[in-house]
Amino acid sequence: MTTTVRVPEERSARVPAEQRGPGRDRDSVRLLVSCGTEVSHHAFVELPRRLRAGDLLIVNTSPTLAAAADGWIGNARVVVHFSTRGDDGRWAVELRDPDGRGTTRARAGGPAGTEVRLAGDVRLVLEEPLTPYGSRLWWGRVSEPDVLGLLRRHGRPIRYSYTQRDQPLSVYQTVFALPSADGGGSAEMPSAARPFTARLVAELVSRGVQFAPITLHTGVASAEAHEPPYPERYEVPEASARLINAARAGEGRILAVGTTAVRAVESAVDAGGVVRARKGWTDLVVTPERGVRVVDGLLTGLHEPEASHLLMLEAIAGRAAIERSYGEALSGLYLWHEFGDVHLILPEGPHTESCSSNCR
Repeated sequence: MTTTVRVPEERSARVPAEQRGPGRDRDSVRLLVSCGTEVSHHAFVELPRRLRAGDLLIVNTSPTLAAAADGWIGNARVVVHFSTRGDDGRWAVELRDPDGRGTTRARAGGPAGTEVRLAGDVRLVLEEPLTPYGSRLWWGRVSEPDVLGLLRRHGRPIRYSYTQRDQPLSVYQTVFALPSADGGGSAEMPSAARPFTARLVAELVSRGVQFAPITLHTGVASAEAHEPPYPERYEVPEASARLINAARAGEGRILAVGTTAVRAVESAVDAGGVVRARKGWTDLVVTPERGVRVVDGLLTGLHEPEASHLLMLEAIAGRAAIERSYGEALSGLYLWHEFGDVHLILPEGPHTESCSSNCR
């Protein structure tokens, strides 16, 4: 699929669904359902009727951090996006310039040795680029060992210029978010799960849909960048691995809630196709050539058509289906980004209902 698709600015969701009018909740968004090249349009609250008993949803329990903090280089103000904590105590960070509208714009990374002053006389020193193919993210060392505490005291959620205003951190937590044992979390919300409410989860459970929690701490995915995904920390617990394998052995469909869930579970499958309990770092990039071995379908937000995201969607549904879906979302005036509408990709093939049945 071409990456030259452009989403009109007015299609960006500027505020959360529950702030768009009285009586609204997080689940007051639209749901685009695709099965092959067949597409239909629904409200997200209809999701339980699009699924069936025995289906299993893989959900990411990573909480969202207040990962943006103000800093200064000399007399110039910058905003630091704390992305990923390394095993050696360093942090992968992105420096951005304030844009005068309460958000930020991209800036060149580095150079090595750059010192950023943070609140409380804390110092951040850039050491080296995170990857050899990009200079946006750098490994940096912070003089305060408790960076997570620093962010709790002085940080705020990362947001981009298409949003209208700052929001409390609670707005960026999904219903599945759980505290991590080490206090860690995601730099940016695993946003595909944001429309779920406790009420909707209860309805799904009552209809026989199961949930398998995994954790993948997402890093910074700045809207301007089109870089390959970099390593992220993940865990697939033993109980979830068993649930997934049992569902696969039956006739249940394995549906990931978000691309983070795909990356985690596809990193935990062995050569025989069995999902194992695993934890650590994953650098997996899901492409059509690699394919998917566990996931049958995906619930995902609508984001700018960035290369690695599209490759994963094409690996699951095929290029023709994704091209048709994006075209329908654009012509149907769906809302984009983390506060926007969502897309349910259902599988074709044996052991599934017809696409017409799924999409109607």
